[in-house]
Amino acid sequence: MKLPWRNEEHDADAAGARPAGDPDQRPAEDRPGGGGRGRGKAYTPKKGRPTPKRKEVERAQGIRRGPVEPPMTAKEARARRKAEKATMSKAELKAKRARERAERREARRIADERMAAGDERYLLPRDQGPERALVRDYVDSRRFVANIFLPFALVLLLVMLLGQAFPTLANIISLISMGLLVLLFVEGILIGRNANKLVRERFPKFTGTGFGLGFYAYSRASQPRRLRTPRPRVDVGAEV
Repeated sequence: MKLPWRNEEHDADAAGARPAGDPDQRPAEDRPGGGGRGRGKAYTPKKGRPTPKRKEVERAQGIRRGPVEPPMTAKEARARRKAEKATMSKAELKAKRARERAERREARRIADERMAAGDERYLLPRDQGPERALVRDYVDSRRFVANIFLPFALVLLLVMLLGQAFPTLANIISLISMGLLVLLFVEGILIGRNANKLVRERFPKFTGTGFGLGFYAYSRASQPRRLRTPRPRVDVGAEV
């Protein structure tokens, strides 16, 4: 039946573009199992998209091998370890643990070296700031009686252990120790006052406590020079 809004030319074009009795307008070689020339029945047409990479699939499933961001919570860490055990063999897990330990040791070594060198990014909170750096330079440029505090403490401990065997010697060393303790106490007050005075002159806007700054100065002065961290960056006798 010819409809009034259709013309003969349109019908002829449609009949020529579509083979009679074929409901699919695609060419035979593009149909699934269509048996195009040179292609068997197992031929599968293109998906129209690239095959996703393995790491993309693992990321979508919540599993990712290789370096990843550290977990934020303990629950997330447990879930990650469980996923690793499910996707890795024992040999892979052992190698991964060994690699992580080696990376942690190397990171710790680098952090210790940078902290000893005085790098602000690696310093402990107690050592950060230009005020603390100035206090360290002040202490490192001078010699104090407090420098022998640790050796003196060891000698005092030894005297306490051997006091019963040598009572006379123990009494003499005890008197010397009491005098040295008084001297260390007075020197600690002077070191704290001088450090605070120097910091207030150089940094008028400093709002820290004087006791904390003084204790920091004295604690560094009581350490042997070779054991100080960060390492001294000025020589003894240098002007600060």
